Amino acid sequence: MDYRLDKGAHSVYALHYHLVQCVKYRRKVFVDDRYVDLLKTKIHGISETFGVEVTNIECSTDHFHMLFKAGPTLDLPKYINALKTITSREIRRNFPEVKQVLWRDAFWSRSYFLATTGQVTLDILKKYVDRQAEDRYAVDPED
Repeated sequence: MDYRLDKGAHSVYALHYHLVQCVKYRRKVFVDDRYVDLLKTKIHGISETFGVEVTNIECSTDHFHMLFKAGPTLDLPKYINALKTITSREIRRNFPEVKQVLWRDAFWSRSYFLATTGQVTLDILKKYVDRQAEDRYAVDPED
């Protein structure tokens, strides 16, 4: 198994995430490329501050998907809250017409989807872990 690993002072890791964030009530906000461009720009800036590497971001009209890499010390709720707060504020400030599409003053849904991803599938990883017992029994204890 060949991982692309990151290293800290006392750790080696490969932490990749998939985030999906929806607009409140699935309102169709991202219908203008300028809104999407601002969202992506702000997310990259915020991520840099948190030491997060954004792999990819794409938007549908009512949500966005983001793939990112982070270290083990990242406070995920704090990072996601910063993304939601700053992007909401900046999009509404730069494009006041967006407020007409939103329900009251709410921009993002309170909930989000976050999954860890890997460089291998879960099935491959399970097989690898299962094989560890086989390897243990194959070792001659007198070696």
